[in-house]
Amino acid sequence: MKAFVNIFLYLSRPSNLKLMKYKGSETDDSGSWINGLPNPCRKAGKMRILLIPLLLFTIFHVQLRAAGSELFDAGIHLIPHPQQVSLGGEDFVPGPKVSVVLDRKASPEDRFAATELASQLRERWGIEAVITNAPAGPSIILTRRGISENTPGLSKKQALQKYELHTTPNRVYIRAKGASGLFYGTQTLLQIFRKGDQGAYIPGMRITDWPDIEERAAHYDTKHHQDKREYVEQFIRDLAAYKINMLVWEWEDKFDYPSHPEIGAPGAFTMEEMQEITRYAQQYHVQIVPLVQGLGHVSFILKWPRFRHLREIPASNWEFCPLKEGSYELLFDLWEDAIAATPGSEYIHIGSDETYELGLCEECRKKAEEIGRSGLYTLFINKAEARLRKKGRKVMCWERPMGWKVGDSPAIGIEPAKSMVLTESYSFETPDFKYAREASKAGYELFIYDPNPEVIPLMVPYFSTSKEDKGCLADSYELLKPSVASGYFTGMINTSWDDAGLHNQAWMLSFIHAAEWSWSGDHPGPEEFIEKYFLNYYGENSRNMKELFLLLIEGSRFYFESFERRVWHYGAIGLTTLPSLPRGDNVEYDEYWNRSYADRLKEARVQAGKMERAMEIISANQKAGIRHSYDLELFSSMVRLISHTSHTYLAMSELEKAIGEAHQQRFLSLEATESALQKAVAVIEENLRERETVFRDLVTTWEKTRLPKGLSSDEKSFFHRMDRARHFAFRRADMSYLIYDEELLGLEEYLKKLKAYIKHARETWLNN
Repeated sequence: MKAFVNIFLYLSRPSNLKLMKYKGSETDDSGSWINGLPNPCRKAGKMRILLIPLLLFTIFHVQLRAAGSELFDAGIHLIPHPQQVSLGGEDFVPGPKVSVVLDRKASPEDRFAATELASQLRERWGIEAVITNAPAGPSIILTRRGISENTPGLSKKQALQKYELHTTPNRVYIRAKGASGLFYGTQTLLQIFRKGDQGAYIPGMRITDWPDIEERAAHYDTKHHQDKREYVEQFIRDLAAYKINMLVWEWEDKFDYPSHPEIGAPGAFTMEEMQEITRYAQQYHVQIVPLVQGLGHVSFILKWPRFRHLREIPASNWEFCPLKEGSYELLFDLWEDAIAATPGSEYIHIGSDETYELGLCEECRKKAEEIGRSGLYTLFINKAEARLRKKGRKVMCWERPMGWKVGDSPAIGIEPAKSMVLTESYSFETPDFKYAREASKAGYELFIYDPNPEVIPLMVPYFSTSKEDKGCLADSYELLKPSVASGYFTGMINTSWDDAGLHNQAWMLSFIHAAEWSWSGDHPGPEEFIEKYFLNYYGENSRNMKELFLLLIEGSRFYFESFERRVWHYGAIGLTTLPSLPRGDNVEYDEYWNRSYADRLKEARVQAGKMERAMEIISANQKAGIRHSYDLELFSSMVRLISHTSHTYLAMSELEKAIGEAHQQRFLSLEATESALQKAVAVIEENLRERETVFRDLVTTWEKTRLPKGLSSDEKSFFHRMDRARHFAFRRADMSYLIYDEELLGLEEYLKKLKAYIKHARETWLNN
């Protein structure tokens, strides 16, 4: 009955009952199963409230569809969900002041956890916390005592991350054997506070918690941008809050390698800065693992003329030749720099995937005939691993469980070293995890590779916006849940590829979703996670954030499918032309544009209306003062760019109509003819002004947390060279990759020609 009432109250909120009008749309965008509670009665042009019978039907439908967890039904949106929790007992109400009590011989790690807890209590809940060794009044006890060392079924790493939390009317106890466990207990504590009439409180409860997966990694790809240090540190804190404990950081040229300083881009993090960031992350129990690509993906190295001789084939800067000793000499220099930059880390990642050119040079071709192309790859990673292991690091690479035996050229007489950590995705696995089981039995350490989302510009396609796709969160859940349960994986890696140039904040839902299922893979389903994510990450005051994400995803697809954006990577799929210019004294023109682009115009009008709705949601949440409010600034910049795409289609429609009007008026009114031609000029000029403003404001917003893309300094110029991957975000050195396709339309040149036509008309027939 309690769950029934909670669902009724949820559906009674105005934000969930309103049927929002999307201008120009006549379709229901309620989404798929993962998009949460349904909105079945949206109609264009009207705002309605669901009637009681329909409400009761919806309640019944939701009851059958999914039951909420005990925590969720109590209004507690904890991420990740704990392994064991029971609600009951009196609430803990600290009042305006609380003691944070440590063991008398508390470690520096535990003192840091207490200090962070005190800071967050003050910032988020207005509670002043005093750190002490003895309780006085309402107290939060952080201790390594009173917890059983008996942890059957858990590895040592899992056991050190375990914690217990329970409340009494005047105390909250957090107990753990390890520093990470105690820290994670404090992160849980911060999420279970509720707002009450007498201030913040914690409902009576008891939690026993530990991770299913030891290492939970976020892959942080900065190949096409560099975030500022302040942002990186905030990013680390955000990951730690959700119990992510590894950051696999793909630097490329965003680190100033002391052994080869030319490789680092202007403004790259120095050795000292990276060491400081590494130690900073360790305070939050996040291990920074440097990812410096080895065999493939190395255009940031091989673009330099001095290293050209190390290429697999001279025409491409993408890949090292694995049989040239110079390849290893250079890479070991860079890898040893990376190890020095990340003191205390256990792993190093050497990447080395997408080796499209492997075996193409004459020497490698002969070797591949002997040991297979997979054997050639294995030869490379084994040689790298043997030396790096001597430096005290476990070596990760993009290799699949038993992948060297699968494919069109399997390895012959060679296999990866058993100490190699395998982190790559693979599609050949069986439902009973045949290959993971075989690799695990052979002694390999395996990481679950959270499936890649479709990489499109602006926004990660988290949710379904069509019948053709489920959304990447559904794909992720369907892989993570059984993989975690299989018991063959000690780690999980969630990747964020920089290919399309998304802002890193666009990936946060993906990171936190992976944190949920890798910590506790057998707990509430995806519907509940989505609901609680938005309330947890953006706060209880947030409204309609799920709808906003859906609008951004759909708008991002529209943006990506417009003009020549997809042509860049996918080849000739249809080029966008401009309306016909007027010709001759009779203002002749070819009337085809509105007819040829009728479908795109229809979609542009729909998206323009939807982006207006998106801005309404953004504005409302800005006024509400939600958490992580910088995201709203980013989303606003995306919405304006998508809107500009719509406006550009609509402007070209108006442009053709204006020229058509000039043609019709040619022998009726010369004044009206000139007026129509000037209207055509004004349409183009307004669109170009809007583009300039939208782009300038977007760059300003994104560069609050980033260095200027393609930055050059007095000491060093950025050296831009394209590679075979032809990434969307790297087709220009600067941020103009986002408006490159608008520039390719040629509106500026069209405007010049139109003005020249008008000038000639005035000098000849227009004023006669």
